[in-house]
Amino acid sequence: MSVRCLIVDDNRDFLRVASDLLEQDGISVVGVASTAAQAGQACGELQPDVVLVDIDLGEDSGLEVARQLAGQVSPDKPRVVLISAYSPDDFAEVAADTPAVSFLPKSALSGSAILGIVAGTGGLPGDPPQLSSR
Repeated sequence: MSVRCLIVDDNRDFLRVASDLLEQDGISVVGVASTAAQAGQACGELQPDVVLVDIDLGEDSGLEVARQLAGQVSPDKPRVVLISAYSPDDFAEVAADTPAVSFLPKSALSGSAILGIVAGTGGLPGDPPQLSSR
């Protein structure tokens, strides 16, 4: 199964490294974005299966970007996954109040983690923090 992924993060170095890592793991990174506006446009044009959204998105709120992307009218809405360099414990409550399907620490980012989230079986080794059944 080919998974199309959009990565939204304001750190260009992370975008490059994450794209390379996921591509090596068999995930098709169809685009990257650094702002809420770019994310909305890219999501509409590229129709990704999964959108990874950094919670700390510079001047934009990654939590609000997750809400906007999940609210787009589209027959195949992407699964929104919140990512962060911080611990899941730091964002558990606020992340649970978004339409994101999961939270993935940047340190755990991998193709198998993304595939697990898409398949609904998690994404992290052990007990992954799934946020909803969407």
